[in-house]
Amino acid sequence: MPQGLNPRKFGTAMIGRRKAEKQAARSARLSVALRENLKRRKAQARGRSRTAALASEASAAPNQSEVPDFRRNPGPNSEPHDL
Repeated sequence: MPQGLNPRKFGTAMIGRRKAEKQAARSARLSVALRENLKRRKAQARGRSRTAALASEASAAPNQSEVPDFRRNPGPNSEPHDL
């Protein structure tokens, strides 16, 4: 130990330095975790918006074959349905 330094203060400085290093490492880990979480949430939101857009397009213009014929006596031009 250098001459003229109080051992208590020197020890405290070492403990303070270790604590600061631990806090910096924790902060870095949290930063990485938050960035990854944000990326994941954005990807989920993009997926949900694509699914919603496809669903709205499908519901806006249904195909004739997808629409069931609920008439009791369908006309002669209607397609036969299996019951």
